[in-house]
Amino acid sequence: MDKVVESAAAAVADIPDGATLSVGGFGLCGIPSVLIEAVLEAGTTDLEAVSNNCGVDDWGLGLLLMEKRLRRMVSSYVGENKEFARQYLSGELEVELTPQGTLAERMRAGGSGIPAFFTVTGVGTQVAEGGLPWKYDDAGNIEVASPPKQTQVFETHEGEKEFVLEHAIVADFGLVRAWKGDRHGNLVYRDAARNFNPLAAMCGRVTIAEVEELVEPGELDPNDIHTPGVYVQRVVALTPEQAADKRIEKRTVRS
Repeated sequence: MDKVVESAAAAVADIPDGATLSVGGFGLCGIPSVLIEAVLEAGTTDLEAVSNNCGVDDWGLGLLLMEKRLRRMVSSYVGENKEFARQYLSGELEVELTPQGTLAERMRAGGSGIPAFFTVTGVGTQVAEGGLPWKYDDAGNIEVASPPKQTQVFETHEGEKEFVLEHAIVADFGLVRAWKGDRHGNLVYRDAARNFNPLAAMCGRVTIAEVEELVEPGELDPNDIHTPGVYVQRVVALTPEQAADKRIEKRTVRS
């Protein structure tokens, strides 16, 4: 099945207002920047984004944030985005901060058909006990707080330990970026750009992949494929200019 779509605009055209998006990337590394810009240009709003972080003020998911297109973020890191912090603290944005490993596993579980799982991460903290501020009002008071989660004691090789129940994440649409991809939707990521992309692809009901290099079916070694095409519904081939347009959050060089 040829899953190639003619443009990023066509690929995201049916994303409705209020949709939940799982978005690959870590910082600015491996983010689906072309698809994010297409969502921005489409005018889609009231979105919930599930991503490790929210980009920076002028790139990545930060572009949607600046235009007030996001109502909620599920992420593990605020990072360098000052507008993210401002909207959160002023009550304009709901934020579910989640431990990074837990976020990754919630996304993986969603793509694997596992509804929930137990983890030791967060036991004895507000992650398990509830009370984390998800949303403030404009006066700085907590308007929405995280609920308490179910905990249970299990026998482990270290003895009895308490675990907390975390629910899987399934998004309406997944947006990812791959180094190479074929017309069947099989994807290969490069080095650190792999990060959250396989997980975002897995947990999206409809996953859209922008690929830096489109190849024909059979050209990818099956042993090298990171995301099988069964998880991908649409493929957008980037132009050389789009593929080369990448940014670095912080450049550190020797004097």
